[in-house]
Amino acid sequence: MKLKDKCALITGAGSGIGKAIAQAFARAGAQVAIADLNMGSAQAVAGEINSSGGIAHSIQMDVTSEDQVNAGVAETAAAFGALDVLVSNAGIQIIHPMIDFSFADWRKVVAVHLDGAFLTSRAAMRLMIPQERGGTIIYMGSIHSHLASPNKAAYVAAKHGIIGLARAVAKEGAKYQIRSSVICPGFVRTPLVEKQIPAQAQQFGLTEEEVIKNIMLRETVDGEFTSMEDVAATAVFLAGFPSNALTGQSIVVSHGHFMQ
Repeated sequence: MKLKDKCALITGAGSGIGKAIAQAFARAGAQVAIADLNMGSAQAVAGEINSSGGIAHSIQMDVTSEDQVNAGVAETAAAFGALDVLVSNAGIQIIHPMIDFSFADWRKVVAVHLDGAFLTSRAAMRLMIPQERGGTIIYMGSIHSHLASPNKAAYVAAKHGIIGLARAVAKEGAKYQIRSSVICPGFVRTPLVEKQIPAQAQQFGLTEEEVIKNIMLRETVDGEFTSMEDVAATAVFLAGFPSNALTGQSIVVSHGHFMQ
């Protein structure tokens, strides 16, 4: 029960990595607010956690909406009495060559990843500071926070930006005992990645199996996808870490795809 008595808010927790983190947090003893654009998905995950003996609350949240983010963070505090951990996880992916990337698609990707990270962090810090009990903010980065791939200009730019934001939060939050960190997974077989496989196969003239082997997993040490459990375990570790030793750092979880 590493997170016993902790209250956490996780965005994009209706599916994929966010759901896995929410479930792991609940098993570790945290009360968890499940925030997602799809309220039905959020309710389903919260229901699963509650039926398993955990404590969860569902919140509909568009992380690009300042009003919805502020309301969702306030709702979390009202439901649990405090907010100790924020996991900024919500994300989307749009793939185009740079010369074909519309400004509208660029703005969609950057808004969800980077604007969403800013808005949720600001709202969380505004709540954590007067609580005077510190806090932890965990961002979902990517190996693309450190490297680049073709056709992912917006995603790469946003994920690089998240590392900068986390470092700024670490500096400003330190005097309030608010820590920040970034988890940078390799390819995880989420619905987001599943959609990329046929798209990249078409773009590069490869089979889907070749995309997986020769593009996604080529640089790993074992030819394996990073699992949701790998990422969730890292999030639990960071949420329960007892000091500022790791604040402002990015933790790469990629089966050796990228090594710092």
